[in-house]
Amino acid sequence: MKAAHPTSSETQATTTASHLRATAAVGGALIGYLVAKTPQARRHLFRLAEDAKRTGDLTDSDADLVHQVLAKPLARKTTATLYTLN
Repeated sequence: MKAAHPTSSETQATTTASHLRATAAVGGALIGYLVAKTPQARRHLFRLAEDAKRTGDLTDSDADLVHQVLAKPLARKTTATLYTLN
């Protein structure tokens, strides 16, 4: 990305803060897990959240929310839940 710098006529590169990138990645993984509810999506969310927390890019409240979601066991999909047509 390029942005105009107020003290220079040249454009300078802008970078997104690491905590914003981490929040976006964890948020995407959280949505993916809530939609797919697969063990792979669960592991992906867990790993991203743990890495972001370890590096200080995820707040305590955000980490708590992820852990609350992960604390709920995965529901087993059955034929009845896959094909519920009214």
